Amino acid sequence: MLSNEIELDFGKVYAYENILIAKLDEGILFDVESNRKLLQIGQKIFKDKSYGYISHRVNSYAVDPMVYMESASAGNLKAIAVVSESEMTRKNAEGVEKKFYKDNNCFGVFQTLEEAVAWIKTRI
Repeated sequence: MLSNEIELDFGKVYAYENILIAKLDEGILFDVESNRKLLQIGQKIFKDKSYGYISHRVNSYAVDPMVYMESASAGNLKAIAVVSESEMTRKNAEGVEKKFYKDNNCFGVFQTLEEAVAWIKTRI
């Protein structure tokens, strides 16, 4: 399913159709600077085409919610999904992180990658 693996200093990113999927490293702080790198990758791969972003949280790490304010300005990034098997991680994403994104209808939280991919496809 995944292709085009890109290795970054804070994790790995994969391009799948019109979706960027990130698996970030254990214990990092995903901050605005790291987010800018992901947005640049999205711009490079998808150019002006609409795409979605999935944060596949297989590892535990901290997220600066300000990344969502910046992501909202990326015109062709149409939806963000968080995937985690951890109920606590999902609740945090739903209760805190979602509030920082421009459009609550374009921020989803899921237990499986398959659910997130299907949802992203409905938003693009």
